[in-house]
Amino acid sequence: MIKKNEEYEVKILDYGMNGEGVAKIDNFTVFIPNAMKDEKVKIVIVKVLASYGFGKVLEIIEKSPYRVEADCETYKRCGGCDMRHIDYEETLNIKQNMVQTLFNKTFGENKVKVEKVIGMGNPYNYRNKAQYPVGINKEGEPVIGIFAERTHEIIPMKECLIQNPLSEKIAFAIYKFMKENNVSAYDEETLEGLVRHIVIKVGVRTHEIMCILVINGTKIPKEQELIEMLVKAYNVKTIIKNVNKENTNVILGKENIVIHGDGFIYDILGDYTFKISPKSFYQVNPVQAEVLYNTALEMAELSKDDILFDLYCGIGTIGIFASSFVKKVYGIEIVEQAIDDAKENAKINNIENIEFYAGDVEKVFSNLMEKKQIYPDAIIVDPPRKGLDENTISNVLAVEPKKFIYISCNPATMVRDLKLLEEKYEITNVVPVDMFPYTSHTESIAVLELK
Repeated sequence: MIKKNEEYEVKILDYGMNGEGVAKIDNFTVFIPNAMKDEKVKIVIVKVLASYGFGKVLEIIEKSPYRVEADCETYKRCGGCDMRHIDYEETLNIKQNMVQTLFNKTFGENKVKVEKVIGMGNPYNYRNKAQYPVGINKEGEPVIGIFAERTHEIIPMKECLIQNPLSEKIAFAIYKFMKENNVSAYDEETLEGLVRHIVIKVGVRTHEIMCILVINGTKIPKEQELIEMLVKAYNVKTIIKNVNKENTNVILGKENIVIHGDGFIYDILGDYTFKISPKSFYQVNPVQAEVLYNTALEMAELSKDDILFDLYCGIGTIGIFASSFVKKVYGIEIVEQAIDDAKENAKINNIENIEFYAGDVEKVFSNLMEKKQIYPDAIIVDPPRKGLDENTISNVLAVEPKKFIYISCNPATMVRDLKLLEEKYEITNVVPVDMFPYTSHTESIAVLELK
């Protein structure tokens, strides 16, 4: 039996779901971050659980031809990316294989073919939303940056290659203002101090900027001066104080106080304009979101006579994209603020063949059919990581829409859900899209047709 702190030389056999290397020691599985397939590495065991363990690379004895020098100073500790040590094209192959392996395990070898991952032309600085924790370091001084992986220790900020560079400059300017004006940082130990997080959203095409200051209170010292600095130096369109006094890991509290501008920004996706409020979910990588939606709609081959249900519709992005291809769209989402934004987005874009409903997806879905006698010809879903609930799946099986389009941020739950639809549906295409380059996350589109 392997033990913690023991050292081994191992051959890396494959990749795990988070892009880490997988090795076997006497048939016991060990996951090793920063190790690559076919490499021979010397490792130390850092954690042992009942059926698997974790190792740490001490030395690379035989190196993969796809290994590159990580181009980020904080990469090894941060956890924001997990594939910066791998050539970009190779990361796409790894992601394709990950999704293919899940389908093979569930549906049998080669029953479903996963296409090549659609990569990003320039896989840098793609995130339009940044969340920076603010806290106290071991010396008792304020610090801003990113949480070290699996901890709440804040690593001071260095240039991040996946964030919008503007977000970083603004966050750092606020941090500097805090230090110069003795504005306190929140201390997770004592639950005292004011500033907890700085959240920046940037409209990639409109260049509009929203700045959210998450505070453990309601007043910021020298608030007006902070506003003036941000507007003058960075042309920030709107600034919001978000009040979060809870002892929680959730970033945003319930109360938003707009202290500059109108509390929202706009961005453009494809031919459409979208309004983004502090809590609205908007794709973090808009460049690839456009690719994702256009690919999904091309694959779906919808018709002008179709009634489309857009489940988990968020602020209406997919439904609005799809509106020109179909007769009518019905969008459903549990977050009321998102539905308010979705209705506004339909209005801004002069789209009249779309209706939005706030509520639990499974309940509203049933209501539309039972009370209003509205039945979908096609359904598009983009659920949270946990996937679809059983009621929604049984509704789909009962209604039998001709087409079912599943957009997923978690291939494991997608494969589980698609297996439950197998009796009536055939999977015609699966295409992953690289929404989060250099991370192990994969967004996938699957199109199903009624048998």
